[in-house]
Amino acid sequence: MPNNLGHEYIGVIHCHSVFSDGSAYPDEIAKIANEVGLDFLVLTDHNTLRAKNKYERIYGKTHLFVGTELNDKNNKNHYLAIGIDKSITTRISAKEYVKKINELGGFGFIAHPDECRNFYKEYPPFPWDCWECEDFTGIEIWNHMSEWLENLNEENKYYNVRHPRKSLNSPKDITLKRWDELNLTREVVGVAGADAHAHKVNILGMFQVEIFPYKVMFLTLRNHIWLENEIKYNAEEFEKNRSAIYNALKNGKLFFANDYIENSKGFKFYGQFENQTIFSLATIPLEKKPKLFIEIPSKNTHTLVLHNSKIKYEVKENYFEFIPNEKGVYRVEVLKDNKKWIFSNPIRII
Repeated sequence: MPNNLGHEYIGVIHCHSVFSDGSAYPDEIAKIANEVGLDFLVLTDHNTLRAKNKYERIYGKTHLFVGTELNDKNNKNHYLAIGIDKSITTRISAKEYVKKINELGGFGFIAHPDECRNFYKEYPPFPWDCWECEDFTGIEIWNHMSEWLENLNEENKYYNVRHPRKSLNSPKDITLKRWDELNLTREVVGVAGADAHAHKVNILGMFQVEIFPYKVMFLTLRNHIWLENEIKYNAEEFEKNRSAIYNALKNGKLFFANDYIENSKGFKFYGQFENQTIFSLATIPLEKKPKLFIEIPSKNTHTLVLHNSKIKYEVKENYFEFIPNEKGVYRVEVLKDNKKWIFSNPIRII
């Protein structure tokens, strides 16, 4: 691995506390995140930054950052807004609040963009339909809670309540294809979201069960970022670390994975050209004759290299390199034990 790829850190985004529809206080949640070894956690309560001033700090080795999940007046177009210090009204359109977030120096990700479900009428879908908006930073490609609810039916509901991690299969094909198409025109970051609430529900009116405990959620869909410099885990470095982590998220210097299958730390998808090494998300001119590299941190895997949503290479080895011979969007999907495991951000060849 080239030395200048940096240092890898692991975090979770999209999490709710008692300040919206979660079941614990932010400091309690952050302590759980620290117990499972997260370097950062982004809290995104609905339409509020109430937790920011009191709770945004480092807990052990976990940096707790406070963003918010916005939605429009129809409760659609949910957007994970990060890096802002003041609340934004949701009486404006999604296009307007995405633009406003950027003006305030923040960034964000479209949450569960293609959500569709109908098993529980009290939990309707909240898809994104404001695709005329062009200012969003990225898309939540894989959302744990959405997939769980979408796959729920009368036959599997009790099993899925007991085993929420086993319900994870893959991001939606429509979302992956949309992501690839958007990257044909500009860089669009892809992330995974836990959407952790730790809901407590009554089963058969007899006993209470916690669905999606925070500890369970923090061990599944995670974002692995790359930082140029190693971070120091202390309060004095908090703002510096926040800036570095935000820049990595904003610029797509990350991959995401279902780490319940196996910890994906050590995966790499990067490119080299003219004595430069770049990590995805990146854009490289074809005339620079780049070479792309893939490193897999586990055996018995099946790696797919996709070009514009179509499989270009299938690889069983732990290491693979190739020279792209045409323009387009290249990204990597890794399967482990026939289950979708790792998703890279793309490298765009223009």
